[in-house]
Amino acid sequence: MIFVLPAWVTISFFGAQVFVEFLVWLMVMIQLPIKSINSTVLQTILTVIIYLVTILLVIGLPYLVKKSKTTRAELGLKRYPLWKDILITPAGLIIYLLFSAMLLYSLTRLWPGFNVSQKQDVGFNDVIQQYQLILAFLSLVIIAPIAEELLFRGYLFGKLKKTVPIWLAIIVTSLVFGAFHLFNSGTFAWNLAIDTFALSIVLCLLRVVTGNIWASILLHMLKNGIAFYLYFISPLLLVTLGK
Repeated sequence: MIFVLPAWVTISFFGAQVFVEFLVWLMVMIQLPIKSINSTVLQTILTVIIYLVTILLVIGLPYLVKKSKTTRAELGLKRYPLWKDILITPAGLIIYLLFSAMLLYSLTRLWPGFNVSQKQDVGFNDVIQQYQLILAFLSLVIIAPIAEELLFRGYLFGKLKKTVPIWLAIIVTSLVFGAFHLFNSGTFAWNLAIDTFALSIVLCLLRVVTGNIWASILLHMLKNGIAFYLYFISPLLLVTLGK
């Protein structure tokens, strides 16, 4: 299972991407006006579809084929969010930032030429209008954290920890999550992979401590929210102040 489960999540995710790309190609072939849709709107729609298809494949297909049911407890959804989930999130953010900084600093010392400045391609370009910012925010800060936590700290970690020691489930889940962020804009972004590996370690620990993925979702949202501000809002503010 330590190999099968990560492979299944990976195949489902990339299978969903291929499916969506095929749908786009098909709509172009039958001359639907898809190219006239604003790129931000289209990217948001495609993001939602990819995550939905991935979750349906990961959870639904095993049930249809082998009647292998994924429970709410396995997904880390056995209760509603509590105040402690909110209160523990800032502590998780501090631990993640320190852990990530430590790993990245260590690699810069051990690996000459290690690039720590590569930025992630978030898929949203030329975001200027207010509605575009809202859609990008919904995709990157709300939808992506919820979907990714369900897939990784929910399904993958929830299944793995039933068959292997928790420490090994944490390592495997985090390695897979980091690998998902390794390839970026045609290059290998090792800094992004290391950073998301560190993030996943903390997210898994939050699930272990709280017994659910709500704190993990909140921390993931907070981290992405900070990145969203630095990537989109801060440059716009600088341009506005410059005028």
